[in-house]
Amino acid sequence: MKKSLLSAVALTALVAFGGSAWAEVLIGVAGPITGPNAAFGAQLQKGAEQAAADINAAGGINGEQIKIVIGDDVSDATQGVSVANKFVADGVKFVVGHFNSGVSIPASEVYAENGVFQITPASTNPKFTERGLWNTFRTCGRDDQQGAVAGAYLAANFKDGKVAIVHDKTPYGQGLADETKKAANAAGVTEVMYEGINVGDKDFSALIAKMKEAGVTVVYYGGLHTEAGLIMRQLADQGLKAAVMSGDGIVSNELASIAGDAVDGTLMTFAPDPRKNPNAKDIVEKFRASGFEPEAYTLYSYAAVQIIVAAAAAAGDLDATKVAEAAKAKGPFLTAIGDIGFDEKGDITRPDYVMYTWKKGDDGKYSYFEQ
Repeated sequence: MKKSLLSAVALTALVAFGGSAWAEVLIGVAGPITGPNAAFGAQLQKGAEQAAADINAAGGINGEQIKIVIGDDVSDATQGVSVANKFVADGVKFVVGHFNSGVSIPASEVYAENGVFQITPASTNPKFTERGLWNTFRTCGRDDQQGAVAGAYLAANFKDGKVAIVHDKTPYGQGLADETKKAANAAGVTEVMYEGINVGDKDFSALIAKMKEAGVTVVYYGGLHTEAGLIMRQLADQGLKAAVMSGDGIVSNELASIAGDAVDGTLMTFAPDPRKNPNAKDIVEKFRASGFEPEAYTLYSYAAVQIIVAAAAAAGDLDATKVAEAAKAKGPFLTAIGDIGFDEKGDITRPDYVMYTWKKGDDGKYSYFEQ
């Protein structure tokens, strides 16, 4: 009798433990955790993990605890699809990511077919939300909005300049360059060069020689900080004094370590610094106390988790399709980066881009400052 009773108790405990384990809500975080863009992957990971910790401490998502699952796509589309399939197999129903538009777009097809809600903190290519998928959201703006700001700035400040437009041939880099080109052309500025480079290129001497021949005075670059920094450094090394402008793909203090003094004066479009948002004050202090500076997309990732939680609460359900419906219908939601609402495509309803300049701060280090 004692043996049977003990077995029953053990079984009950096992079932209870198993039920508790299964009740965890898995949120996948996908991005370049390793590789040349790992600085951005760290932002997505740190932002989501801190949000999950804070939300769990406050009671979780609809009474359940969040468990963060990390997927490393190394900024590669094929690997991104593999991460997406792994998330699906593991039972993930909500994903924060990916970072690159060229990864988010194919991964989103996997998520859409398997009932997974996806919200990216950083993928800005319009195609991500233009395909009519039910599950695609972002906490950032779009390249057509960002390009409009960059193109208008070029027209207002470099109308008589000789502009070279360069991109890295990715959906993000070329997409942003093309939107900037379109806006600049509409405002009366026609580029003297339009060139593509390859991600991973290290030597840009041939490109810069072409720029010299064309008399280039302004370089607009669509791409990420690694190649951007090398181009800036080599422009300076080869004596071409040209203004450089780029977009949110260079929002990392790693840019300065690559470009050195050549980063000084670089122009950049990004949203108003989320670290200055009053809603983020305590969160920013918490990050800094841990030794991590929450720049660029860190708070966008934090906000993405907040939106999943708020939309689930509004839906009264953890079914991803119902959460997606609530995200569009029940916002705006209070987040670390401000009030965020969504249109029917999953784009935010308050896009905002401003211009920054890279220069030395009071600490003697280069960083970006809003104009």
